[in-house]
Amino acid sequence: MPRAGLTSDRVTAAAADLADEVGLDAVTLTALAKSFGVAVPSLYTHVRNPADLRTRVALLALEETADLAADALAGVSGRDALAALGGVWRSYARRHPGRYTATRLPLDAETAVRSAGPRHAELVRAVLRSYHLDATDETHAVRLLGATFHGYAALDAAGAFGHGAASPTSDETWERVLDGLDTLIRSWETS
Repeated sequence: MPRAGLTSDRVTAAAADLADEVGLDAVTLTALAKSFGVAVPSLYTHVRNPADLRTRVALLALEETADLAADALAGVSGRDALAALGGVWRSYARRHPGRYTATRLPLDAETAVRSAGPRHAELVRAVLRSYHLDATDETHAVRLLGATFHGYAALDAAGAFGHGAASPTSDETWERVLDGLDTLIRSWETS
């Protein structure tokens, strides 16, 4: 019988919170059970194993970021849309480092299809609509934006861009990155 108050959603949310505190790799069933004041076997009613728990955190984080991205993209296009979408990833990686790490986990094909991953792909394609790209260039641009946004977000969240007072700030560099992306993608326009 499941322990009163313990649900799959509560276990997942607690694991996500713990991941943000200690890092995704440090989230164990033992640490999670301790946070609930239960024995580890009590968690197996709600998660199959540690890999299942990490997948659940990834699915939660992908859903959260898709909601944030959809809100941020409402009513914007072009460079503003690039800034909105990239800004979601940058701020999410800073606020939720463990969850952000989970968004980068590989998912099996079946799980990926039922995740918010396809919604993310549609959101990126919506950002690119105002650039009037053909299908091949749109695919290139989706990959470019994913690599740039996630690479920058991960490095920025890790503090990789804080190299002294004389250096440009991360935010200043970010604006240059957005300008460069906008210029590059506009150069691919086909109509």
